[in-house]
Amino acid sequence: MGILSSKLSAVKPSQTKAMTELAESMRAAGKTIITLSQGEPDFDTPEHIAKAGIAAIQAGKTRYTSVAGIAPLREAIVEKFRRENNLTYTAEQITVGCGAKQLLFSALMATLDEGDEVVFPTPCWVSYPEMVKLNGGVPVAIPTSVGNGFILQPDDLRAALNDNSKWLMLNSPSNPTGAVYSASDLQALAEVLRDFPKVWILSDDIYEHLVYGDVEFATMAAVAPDLADRTLTVNGVSKSYAMTGWRVGYAGGPLELIKAMNTVQGQSTSHTCSISQHASVTALTGDQSFMNEFRSAFKARRDAMVTSINAVPGLSCDTPDGAFYVFADCRELLGNVTPGGKRLETDMDFAMYLMEVAGVAVVPGSGFLADGFIRISYAASEMELASACDAIHAAVTQLIDANA
Repeated sequence: MGILSSKLSAVKPSQTKAMTELAESMRAAGKTIITLSQGEPDFDTPEHIAKAGIAAIQAGKTRYTSVAGIAPLREAIVEKFRRENNLTYTAEQITVGCGAKQLLFSALMATLDEGDEVVFPTPCWVSYPEMVKLNGGVPVAIPTSVGNGFILQPDDLRAALNDNSKWLMLNSPSNPTGAVYSASDLQALAEVLRDFPKVWILSDDIYEHLVYGDVEFATMAAVAPDLADRTLTVNGVSKSYAMTGWRVGYAGGPLELIKAMNTVQGQSTSHTCSISQHASVTALTGDQSFMNEFRSAFKARRDAMVTSINAVPGLSCDTPDGAFYVFADCRELLGNVTPGGKRLETDMDFAMYLMEVAGVAVVPGSGFLADGFIRISYAASEMELASACDAIHAAVTQLIDANA
């Protein structure tokens, strides 16, 4: 179609959304599908937060707000950053968007010129490279490996940076791997970034509260305060508070950048939902005890999932420290043949085989720029996860080894 832009032609649809929508269509056609392809907690929004949303409607708080968000929410975010992250912002340095995703997009739109490079470790969230391309930038992937826990290594970062580099995008805990950057990991990267003063850091902390065991969360602006004046810290209520549909993200950073992002938002969405903003004030300032229950449930599911996946011949995964995904290596299974005679050449082939034969929706690693893996979400009930793992095991044992 001649009407479409050349930029859009280079952008791929989201693999996570595509697999989830395919699962929904197959379910609508009568097939039983367990959806483990979506990054969404299966818990309900905590009752006190939901009631705050209802109260906002009843109080008539349904009108336009300021572009950057209502003052009580921005003040709550300032206090959250101070209390939990040892970061100091003014309310003017805070902006609220329609989910963290929109804020990432707005930051890139506000700062990228044609040809500017944005570096990020892979595996990465599916939207990073596509957002960069949509905003005229050049995505630069820096591969990590199972051997280093999918953590970006300082020498690899240094090798990827040059005069065209504009941003480093860093997601911890990571989607899709669950890798968590320690304070020392971030300090090592900060040492490199000090030699590249034109490079900004986009710290995507959306899974902040979903870390397990003795692992501690760290964020770049707190670990390296001298880099705070070129760091945008992005977070939100979607994952930790089970509020994905409320669409509230927030960011803190240098005033000039926040103002520029507000300009982008003012000419696009205007602001995020007023009702969601009022509910988010309660989320950030109210009772937080439910989060321990969420974490405990996720940890138990993670441990069971890791054990089950590693029991499947040809599949393997390490125990992730955060988020709610396992990133399973399926490379040993590629080249095998299905009972129907189809050779599994790619991770997409394997993911589709699991969808069709096991009735389990996962996401191929290629969508995260990591061929030969699959991402499995454990944000589902223990019963669903157990059934899914049994079905995956049964489907894999039906494969025929082409080299046998």
